[in-house]
Amino acid sequence: MENIKVIVGLGSCGIATGANKVYNLIKDIKQRDKLNIDLGKTSCVGMCYNEPLVEIFDKTGYYLYGNIDETTVNDIIENHIKNNNPVNDYLISYKLISDNNKIKFFKEEDKTFSLSQHKIVLRNCGYINPESIADYESRQGYQSIKKIAHEKISSASVVKTIMDSGLRGRGGGGFPTGLKWKFAANKKSDEKYIICNADEGDPGAFMDRSVLEGDPHSVIEGMIIGAYAIEATHGVIYCRAEYPLAIKRLNIALTQARKKAYLGKNIISIKGFNFDIIVKEGAGAFVCGEETALIASVEGKRGMPRKRPPFPAEAGLWNKPTNINNVETFANVPWIILNGSEEFTKFGTEKSKGTKVFALAGKVKHSGLVEVPMGITLRDIIFKIGGGIKDGKKFKAVQLGGPSGGCIPEHLLDTIVDYDSINSTGAIMGSGGMIVMDETTCMVDLARFFLDFVQKESCGKCTFCRIGTKRMLEILTRITQGEGEEGDIEKLEELSYQIKDNSLCGLGQTAPNPVLTTIKYFRDEYEAHIKKKRCPAKSCKKLITYEVDPEKCTGCTVCAINCPVDAISGERKKPHLIDQNNCIKCGVCYSKCKFNAIKLY
Repeated sequence: MENIKVIVGLGSCGIATGANKVYNLIKDIKQRDKLNIDLGKTSCVGMCYNEPLVEIFDKTGYYLYGNIDETTVNDIIENHIKNNNPVNDYLISYKLISDNNKIKFFKEEDKTFSLSQHKIVLRNCGYINPESIADYESRQGYQSIKKIAHEKISSASVVKTIMDSGLRGRGGGGFPTGLKWKFAANKKSDEKYIICNADEGDPGAFMDRSVLEGDPHSVIEGMIIGAYAIEATHGVIYCRAEYPLAIKRLNIALTQARKKAYLGKNIISIKGFNFDIIVKEGAGAFVCGEETALIASVEGKRGMPRKRPPFPAEAGLWNKPTNINNVETFANVPWIILNGSEEFTKFGTEKSKGTKVFALAGKVKHSGLVEVPMGITLRDIIFKIGGGIKDGKKFKAVQLGGPSGGCIPEHLLDTIVDYDSINSTGAIMGSGGMIVMDETTCMVDLARFFLDFVQKESCGKCTFCRIGTKRMLEILTRITQGEGEEGDIEKLEELSYQIKDNSLCGLGQTAPNPVLTTIKYFRDEYEAHIKKKRCPAKSCKKLITYEVDPEKCTGCTVCAINCPVDAISGERKKPHLIDQNNCIKCGVCYSKCKFNAIKLY
């Protein structure tokens, strides 16, 4: 049997679905049967809805298997590995050497998911062992910093290249990266710092974590280039402690980079270019996504924002000039330097160049990590790449920008993905969270959920943010419990604008976005809760009534047997009744009934 390479996707998403068990089983079978295979690891491939994923390279080509478990592993080993007979039942795609490595898919939905993307940030994720610097180097890794050294490109030229590329910060506000670097580069100091913010707390942080787990060297190389551009002497990757796998792989990568002189003194023989990076573990505070709060946390202080100016480029970490970008921003940098700014500007719109990574999740069929060119529509991401809504339900809204983002309704699905277009809807790009909702989602309760999060995460420094979000949360909670009053909507709007206008940092300034956008686009739901004491989505527990449909009820007694408070009565084979005074609205009867005889009102 010829040597075969087997790779298992071991990102956090894969591990959560059992990829570790798959890996260990293959390892045990390899030892037991003395199989001549190279067993390796990679990280998130992006196709999270098909996890766990296993890749096989043999003499005929490449094969990608999905939804693999301990049972199907044995089938694949017996047939594909031992007998050169791929198992079509589990295959997602394959490329045959005899067919010029043309990729073919078994399902059109997987083909659409994969081929509708263009990967720059995720260029290596799923293709390399993230714990191997050799794998990274084999895919043009560290060629960008070598290009700078060999061609003797000046720091100013590097800054200009990033400015010309149109790269904007991928962490939220979309500030031009090159301009940010220029500010820091123009400040003269014996010490400068460059910081990677890997602690953002919205669902897009899944993207940051996946890049750190799957391709940590791309972020490190981006930081090295940034350090060269602004003449920084020290680097910090600020990563939340809840990402242990990302931190582990970052530290492995940093050790490897030091051994190969990509970090340290006179990097790549550039005389006087001395730079190193440390990992600082954060406590996961959402407010530390704001630059000055992050800096305070790195310094060992409580993570609270301060007034600007001075901006970090002038006085940041330890009062020295500092530049901060997030994971996705730095991962773009090596590609831009190697391929040129003109290549990057081929993707995107006039004011938003390049690609954007989204963590696509929620009520969508194909959840995962997707990277798309700026300018694509929300409709194409959700219905073309994401495959549409689960279980035949109707699309209702998509929430962009995490807890401080906004909800975009169906009639705006053709909005293109760029900073200005998304901002015009009331949402924000954020770091890439994209949560899809269907008709069963209550928009009032959704606003309450996100406001609950930001209220808890408020550092408390600003009265408007600390107290205003609390009052808003109280109003929203009352509304979802059937205790809403006339004038509550107007109070929410007034408080929202006061908080936005008077809060010091981005957390407070954007905290009301979920409330304002849901009122703007789904005001009728608020009014139904307040005036009719009814939840149109049939989601708010205290506004739901469960009743038995006598025409469908067979009297099987399953609902009565499972009711935890004995609120259902009736004889066998005769329609049952629910005592509304005793019903606690737990929904057990609804979930247990096999005849759709329990109705929600």
